[in-house]
Formats: sequence, structure tokens, C-alpha cells
Amino acid sequence: MSEYTAKNITILKGLEAVRIRPSMYIGDTGEKGLHHLIWELIDNALDEALAGFCNKINVIINQDGSVTVKDNGRGIPTEIHSEEKKSAVEIVFTMLHAGGKFDKNTYKISGGLHGVGASVVNALSKRLVVEIKQKGMVFYQEYERGIPKESLKSIGETNETGTLVTFWPDDKIFSTLELKYDIISSRLRELAFLNSGLCIELQDNRTEKADIYCYEGGLRSFVEYLNTNKTPLHERVIHLKRDGDTEIEVALQYNDGYNENIFSFVNNINTLEGGTHLIGFNTALTRTINHFLKKLNKKENELSLTGNDVHEGLTGVISVKLLEPQFEGQTKGKLGNSEIKGLVDSVVFEKLTTFFEENPSVIKIIVEKCISAAKAREAARKARELVRRKSVLESGGLPGKLIDCQEKGERTELFLVEGDSAAGTGVDARDRKFQAILPLRGKILNVEKARLDKIFKSEQITNLVTAIGTSVSDEFNIDKLRYGKIVILTDADSDGNHISCLLLTFFYRHMRPLIENRHIYVAQPPLFKVIKNKKTHYIRDESQLNIILKELGENVVIQRFKGLGEMDASELYETVMDVNNRILKKVSIDDAIEADRMFTILMGEEVEPRKEFIMENAKLVKNLDV
Repeated sequence: MSEYTAKNITILKGLEAVRIRPSMYIGDTGEKGLHHLIWELIDNALDEALAGFCNKINVIINQDGSVTVKDNGRGIPTEIHSEEKKSAVEIVFTMLHAGGKFDKNTYKISGGLHGVGASVVNALSKRLVVEIKQKGMVFYQEYERGIPKESLKSIGETNETGTLVTFWPDDKIFSTLELKYDIISSRLRELAFLNSGLCIELQDNRTEKADIYCYEGGLRSFVEYLNTNKTPLHERVIHLKRDGDTEIEVALQYNDGYNENIFSFVNNINTLEGGTHLIGFNTALTRTINHFLKKLNKKENELSLTGNDVHEGLTGVISVKLLEPQFEGQTKGKLGNSEIKGLVDSVVFEKLTTFFEENPSVIKIIVEKCISAAKAREAARKARELVRRKSVLESGGLPGKLIDCQEKGERTELFLVEGDSAAGTGVDARDRKFQAILPLRGKILNVEKARLDKIFKSEQITNLVTAIGTSVSDEFNIDKLRYGKIVILTDADSDGNHISCLLLTFFYRHMRPLIENRHIYVAQPPLFKVIKNKKTHYIRDESQLNIILKELGENVVIQRFKGLGEMDASELYETVMDVNNRILKKVSIDDAIEADRMFTILMGEEVEPRKEFIMENAKLVKNLDV
């Protein structure tokens, strides 16, 4: 047995711990973690904005892969720290849990609470340069993998103030160094909405692409942006605000759609899992609309609206800024402050009641919408019960067309296959131990344009829901999921892509936790089979075909698959079912705001936004199947 004594205890000094376990600090070392470095520096600039000392932030993606974040705030203090005998700048960039956020007088409201932002970015960069403009001077310091190359020094004079940081992500840490303009721009736009009057400029020197985000309308502008491709039921965005040490701001607007679209933030942090502020808002909204239901609709006095009823077609943003937020979990995804629930509830109820009393036409439209939603909910409940009874009577609770697998658990896979012919090939190609097949007959209902009661009248969808096992929407329960992977398997042509979009729309709108927990995949079956000298190449699209034909030269045999049904079992197994050779694309949601916008454009009622999107992106299409 090996000896375990004091000499086995390792003490990591400085920033060593960050470099050895980077995922503890930034989530992962892939694309998400790479972009997280930018968020950390932007958070520092935002803290200056929240304190009232900064109104402009610049983010520049440089040609060499580095990123510059610049603000016009007060600048990080440059004096020598009395205890550490180093400049305050060096302490901020080399010591964890060091910064102005622990001093309640410096930053009363802050997003980055743990004082690790700048130091973590420095630790995970092969090089970092900081410039501070302060006291009429420009100060400069350079670091290499977290270690200062020299002390802070003055390099010139200036009349400006602010902080500029340029960092080069470390290729020894990150699996990818590719910075995505769309990911960065989406977050910066969001922050500009949340901080009225703050201007954020983004510039990409790799492509010369640039944007400026500045919204005097704040959350009102945010809701208008979210509802751009929807049809509002009332023209004016409802805006509620409470100032003070705990600032509460809410903007909301109903549209004629059926999907809820609510985003919540605390100190500029997107609380994806909600929390006490969102609970307080939901309670107040339901209470307020039920109050006006009783006043306006005497005939509906027996009706009591639920949270789901009052959220149908609602677009809203809730932003809370407070002194000492308490988040649940490492990711800051859920607010835990218990006192915030009651505060948000009372503020929203009072201000929303006042607004509706002053705008009776608006509340009348909203109440009518909610009553319609409640009646549809009851119809959906009856349809659901009918489906349950029918499925139990017919086949023990599972759809008759489902060809199930033998095993249960995380390893299992459910393939959603287009048509009976393809399903037949899939049955022969699969491994019956863990791969199940559910054939779909043509294109399923576009749920972007339908309420839940109509959705449950679709046999295609009820078969799908029953096979998966989790139910949908408010009854969704991920613990009842029957398969580890749900794989969309359609033809590699435009019709197949459309069916994939319809299925993804359904999962996003009514089974979103399946996507959030990484259970949804899209198979990549081939469109072509190329043979030369008895060697077979399977090709996904036209662009790949052109590349392989140039490589192989003459005397090749090309076969185009018109559909999965044309493939034999061995071909389908090799390209889609074989876990060692296939390519499956995992579906994820990196940006819920952008995802909602795209589903609305591509699958919604409005034709003009879809037409504009197609015209703007036509040049990016690599394979057009006509």
C-alpha cells in the first residue's frame, strides 16, 4: 500500500491552479470557455459602467487571434499596494480573489463577484498586455502565461482614462482558438439592451465586420427586438421600474403567437435557470391578470388562469440589480436571494395594476388572449388523456409503429426515420440491443403555428411523445425519458432538411430540456456514394463531392441516393448506425435569444422576414437541392 503523508500534499501557488484545472474557472476548454475569457473582461468594464464611470466599451478581434477589450472608466488603480508591495494592477492580474468587488464602496453592484476574472484570463493566455490611462499617464505591463515580464511602468502621457487589455488565448490550454463573431455580438447586444445609454462597439479585424450597440430605450428596445418578427397585440411595450439599492426593471409585450419568451437577468448575468426574481414576476403577473379577469369578465368568474395561460404569447425581460446577489451553482444560473421574490412580486403587482387601470384597452386584449389560452389548455388536457387511454389500450402504452430495442438506459438510441421504407432498412441495419426505430409519415405539424390542443390531435406527434416518454410543455418530466439519444434521421435533401427543422422546432418549443441536456442529435447520412478501385467513399453534399472528385480524378462511379430507402442495410449501418464510424451532430442552445429569433423567422407566420433571411444568406449556401 502506498504511503500517504504530508509530503504528498501539493500546494499550487499563484495561478498554477487555474492552468491545471481551467474548467473549474471557465466551464470548459472548448469554444464556450474560450469566449468566457472575453466575458470576464467585459464584466470588469461593465462594473465601471454600473458605478457610473464608463459609457463606452470597445471589443476588437485582432487578425492574430488576440482580443482587445477597452473601456473609458477610471482605470485599474496603479498605486503600490501597501501589503503586497506590488502595483494594484499586478495584484488584480496575478492573484485570485483580488479586486474592488470585495469593497462595498467601490462597486455596490457587480456581476463578477469572486474577483477571479482578470487573473483567470491572464492565467489562460500565452500573452497578455494591459494599458491603464490614469492621472495623466499611460501605464503598461506585459505578462506571459500569467507571469509578469516586468513591473508596471509609465510609457506616455494622456488626458483620457480607462483600461485596455489585449490577450492571446493559450493554445496549450484550449482545444480551439476560433473566435465566433456571432457569439460575441449576441452577448454585447444583450448587454447594451440591459444598460441603457451604454455604447458597445465590436470590430473584427479579420473580416472588417463591425457593429455598434447602443439603446437608449433599454429593456423596451430589448422586447421590441425580441418581437421583431412577431405580431404584437398592443403597440406599446409595458415598462415597469423601481430604483434604489435593489433596482427592478421589467418590460413585456404580448404577441399573437403561442410561445412564451421570457429572459431574466441579475446584475447583467443571464439567469438561465431563473430564480427568486422570476418566481416573483410570475406570481405577480398571474395575480394581476386574474384580478382584472374578475373585473372585466363576469361570465368567466369561475375561471382561474394559471401561469401557463398568462404566459402564452408573452415576450418579457426581467432585470434585477442588487448589492449582494446569492447564486445557486457555479454557473450563476439561478438567483437564490429569498427576499427578492416578495419584493419583485409586490413591485410588479402594484405597477402593473396601475398601468392596466390607465390602459383598459390593453388589459382587455390580454385577458381575452389568456381566456383563449385557458380554454385551449383544457382542450389539450382532454386530448392528452384520450391519447394516453388509446395508447394503453392498443399497445401497452407505446405507439404501434415503434420498433423498440432490448436494453434500457443511457446507451439506448431512438432513430426518428422518414417513412416506412427507410424505417425497414433501418430495422435491418440497427443493433437491436440498443437502437430503436420510429417511422414518421411525411412532414409533422409545424408547431410554431399551432396551440397545444391542435398539436395533440396530430397522430405523428402523439406517437413521438409517447415513444420518448417525457410528455411535453408543463407536464414534461425528463426522469421518464426512455432513450439516451434521440436521433433525427432524414434524407440528405431539402425535404429531409425541412422535416429536421419541423422536429427541431417541436423539441425546442415543447421539449426544450432534451436539447439543453444534450439528448437530441441529427444524423448525417450520405447523399452520394463514390467508388474507385473497389474503394467506397460516402459523401454528404455537393461541395464534398467536388473535393473528392478532384482528389480521385477519372474512372470513378458516382451513385446519388434519392432517399434512405434506396440504401441497403449495410450502407445505412456503416454511415449512420455504426457508433465507431458515423457522424452525429449534437444539438445545443448556445444563445436562446438568437435561437428563438431564428425559429420565429424560419417557421413562423410572417413571410417577409423569412424572405429577407433567405436573400441575405443565399450566398452562404453550399449545396442547393432542387
